[in-house]
This record gives sequence, C-alpha cells and structure tokens, in this order.
Amino acid sequence: MRILITNDDGINAPGLRVLTDIAKDVAGPDGEVWTVAPAFEQSGVGHCISYTHPTMIAALGPRRFAAEGSPADCVIAGLYDVLKDNPPDLILSGVNRGNNAAENTLYSGTIGACIEGALQGVRSIAMSQFYGPDNKDLENPFEAAAAHGAATVRALLNEKLWDDADYKVFYNVNFPPVPASAVKGMAATTQGFRLNTRFRAEAQTSPTGRKFLWVRGGPQHEPTAPGTDAAANLDGYISITPMRADLTDYALVDTLKDALK
Repeated sequence: MRILITNDDGINAPGLRVLTDIAKDVAGPDGEVWTVAPAFEQSGVGHCISYTHPTMIAALGPRRFAAEGSPADCVIAGLYDVLKDNPPDLILSGVNRGNNAAENTLYSGTIGACIEGALQGVRSIAMSQFYGPDNKDLENPFEAAAAHGAATVRALLNEKLWDDADYKVFYNVNFPPVPASAVKGMAATTQGFRLNTRFRAEAQTSPTGRKFLWVRGGPQHEPTAPGTDAAANLDGYISITPMRADLTDYALVDTLKDALK
C-alpha cells in the first residue's frame, strides 16, 4: 500500500511523527509512506488552496517534502507532482494537536486535506488527538492516537465503508483525551455542536500603540448531544464520523421549492 500523509501543524509537528509510525504500520514492510506537509503551521485554514500564487515545494529527505502552502495544497502537490506517476492508495491527515470534533471540523486544515483527497477520488482519513487534563501532561500526549491509530485505520479500510459517489465519503477520527489504556473503543458518530463555544476576537495593543486582534477558541470540553463526536470523545471513545464535502441541506430543498412558487 502507498500512503500519502500530511497535516496542518507543519512538517516538524510531533503529531506528524506519530502519523508516520501509524502509516508505516498500516502500509506494511512492502508499502510506501510519502510525506507532503506544510513548511509552516497552517492550523485553521480549512480547505483553503493557494489559487492566486505558486507553492514552493522542497525535498527534505527520501519520500519527505515540505510545501509552502495549506494542507489541501499539499494533497494537490502530492497527487500531481510528488506521486504523479504512482498515486497513493490512501491519504492520512494529522495527527492534529487538539480535537477536530463538533464545530472545529469546519475550520480545520486537517479536515481540509481530506476534503481535497476525497474530491480527488482518493480514500482519505483525518486523525486528531483531543487534549484534556488526563493526557495533556503525559510524556506523549498523543499516546491514545499512537496506540490505537493503526487499528482504527485498518477498521476503516473495509470496502463497504467507501463509495463511488460524486462527493466521496471521507472519515473524521478523533482520539479521546485519555491515556491509551483508558480508551474504551471506537464509536460511529455524527458531528456534534458545542452550544457555548464560539471563536472570538480579542483586542490587544502593541508596545507601539497599534491595535491587533487575536482569534481565540472557546471551551473544548462542553458537552455535545449523545451519539456525536465530542460526546463520545469525552466518554473515552474514539469517534469516527463519515463526512462529505456536499453542503446541500437536502431536507430543506422541497420546502424551499414550495416557498419559491
């Protein structure tokens, strides 16, 4: 198996090292793992692509490349430059530092890479490590992802879980904020919503008197509805959410037709 890996935390991120080990485990001794990751951190860029300017790419070592662009740029670079003659069988994105559950999904560059992978017709899985008081001070805060990542990916390689729809499915995986030994298992979930969490801007004045705005997130341990991603994570489960890039609200289409008559 040939696997392309990327992330949004940057080429030197510790989560990418964890993902490399996961990918090597899944690919097996005869497989290949190729890395194309952002040269600098790209958290929060979503599915952004560098449409109006070129992206510089540099080889850092065997099968290891850094691109001055977004995670989606890295997927495009991997498919159309680095691996243009030998396309990957699978794209893995992560392991993100922090959760990409609930509303975080919409901002995530980790997810953006998988959206692009799915649009390009390649099986894609996003992986993120929820942080919390039970794991943030561990020697390896990614312990849960490191221990259970390969098994999770293998579970998702089941042929029945993929399709040939125009907007192909991809999977959003979040590992719970607990030590590896406390993980209870895997759970199929929907995307949750934290009722009291919003991104916001906070003003700060620089020593030169100029005003700057810092974007900050809200509380990450707010409960979400039962059966959703963050709820499963906070209960100790690995959440696995099937997703598509099609944003149509199909349930509202007929109502809209009637309203427009």
